[in-house]
Amino acid sequence: MTLHGWIIYNGQLPGPKFRELAEWIQIAAAKQSSTTTIFKNDELHALLAKNDLDIIHKEQRLPDYVVFTDKDIYLAKQLELLGVRLFNSSETIAISDDKITTYQMLVANKLPVPDTIIAPKTFFNSNTVNENSIDLAINKFGFPMIVKEAFGSFGQQVYLIDNKKDLLNKVAALQGKPFMFQAFVSSSYGQDLRLHVVGDQVVAAMKRTSLNDFRANVSAGGTMEAYQPSESESKMAIAAAKAIHADFAGVDLLIGANNSPIICEVNSNAHIRNMYDCTKINVADDIIAYILKIMNGRKKNHGL
Repeated sequence: MTLHGWIIYNGQLPGPKFRELAEWIQIAAAKQSSTTTIFKNDELHALLAKNDLDIIHKEQRLPDYVVFTDKDIYLAKQLELLGVRLFNSSETIAISDDKITTYQMLVANKLPVPDTIIAPKTFFNSNTVNENSIDLAINKFGFPMIVKEAFGSFGQQVYLIDNKKDLLNKVAALQGKPFMFQAFVSSSYGQDLRLHVVGDQVVAAMKRTSLNDFRANVSAGGTMEAYQPSESESKMAIAAAKAIHADFAGVDLLIGANNSPIICEVNSNAHIRNMYDCTKINVADDIIAYILKIMNGRKKNHGL
């Protein structure tokens, strides 16, 4: 029996890249003899009725698997409660979406991250800034210093701070939001590595460089080139993906002192177009091959 999957993306986000990712995965699935349907997350509604769970949708049955490229955690969890295998899981997506939780999971697995102090929780109506936390961060890291919000994408919620006045203003502006103070890895200014992990393998990698920004994100103006990661870089990227229980992930590595890699981010919903443009490797093919291997293994184990 042919496996049927759903590919879910967020149709409310601007630009074509989110739909494009879903379409690339659909094409890869078709090449490997799996049928799929693409849904926007708001085309699927999680129903809680008395003592029953359901998904309101336009197909006759639930899929065998879901490639979940969105961050709608409640929808993802509902599908899992109904017995559908998600790639990635709702737990992985939630961890990846929260950079503080990601760092905690990485360090708990003895993996290197920039030295970090998690800012104490505040509320939106707070009228004062806790200077004790600010002074602690200054004494620990000095300037320049990174302030990074727990939730954000494309490097837009990451700030390079040069003095106490700017730090006070930034902390005041972030009242009510989770964020962290972080040591600035100056050896990686304007450059990082993106390794795309699928299962137990790094299937593609690139180096990103910016000449005018401390962030190397291509969306922030960085350039990219194909990259051959070292054995230690590959092992670290695979370990980082496993630390958040990811089936696949884009792992960003900073270049530390003596070229030692430091984990910057683990993205459970990494886009693959830039990687293809840079390396001519279509990560969607690897993702689908991995998914079908897992799903066919489940069918065999259950005698289906």
